[in-house]
Amino acid sequence: MFLFNILSKKINLPSRDEALAGRPNPINTAEIHVVNGNPVKPPFPEHLEQAMFGMGCFWGVERIFWTLDGVWVTAVGYAGGYTPNPTYQEVCTGMTGHNEVVLVVYDPAKVSYESLLKTFWESHDPTQGMRQGNDTGTQYRSGIYTFSDKQERLAEDYHKLYQSALEAAGKQAKITTEIVKAPEFFYAEEYHQQYLAKNPEGYCGIGGTGISCPGAPAKEAS
Repeated sequence: MFLFNILSKKINLPSRDEALAGRPNPINTAEIHVVNGNPVKPPFPEHLEQAMFGMGCFWGVERIFWTLDGVWVTAVGYAGGYTPNPTYQEVCTGMTGHNEVVLVVYDPAKVSYESLLKTFWESHDPTQGMRQGNDTGTQYRSGIYTFSDKQERLAEDYHKLYQSALEAAGKQAKITTEIVKAPEFFYAEEYHQQYLAKNPEGYCGIGGTGISCPGAPAKEAS
């Protein structure tokens, strides 16, 4: 029964009343992106836009996005739960409701939101529910967190496109990705930021289905 209760907490989202209390002040984090030297916190240059994705362990996800032409900065953090200013240890209990997410700040003149969506769909398996590969828990769920009505509409459109592509390839599992308005983003601890740049041999559990998503190319010329 003890093991069942632990597993239940890992794969079922807590209610607001069940969630950990958290803290009133942000935890310590980095100020500068170690790969490109840009600030990871706002205010960002006015011509830039933001996107937010959950695709499993955020170490590998962040590396995918910081390599894209037109992405100005990335940061890892927690979103979609109830606990204010959570720590990694708290998120790992499954009792904050948060997802591991990556904030992507990009130049829409160089890379489109559609391109980011294509990268999102192709870089993980969005049919796995509360896990991604060997990583199990609510913090590893697939999610698109939108900052505008246009982003929401495009996310829903690409959801349909990719579901059709999966079915055409013979994969009948349904997409479990949550698409919701961007909640508050809480920056993860400094050691998590650009983790795989600092630890090139570190763990990365991210892998796609091998099925292409119709639409814009993943990378566009600057």
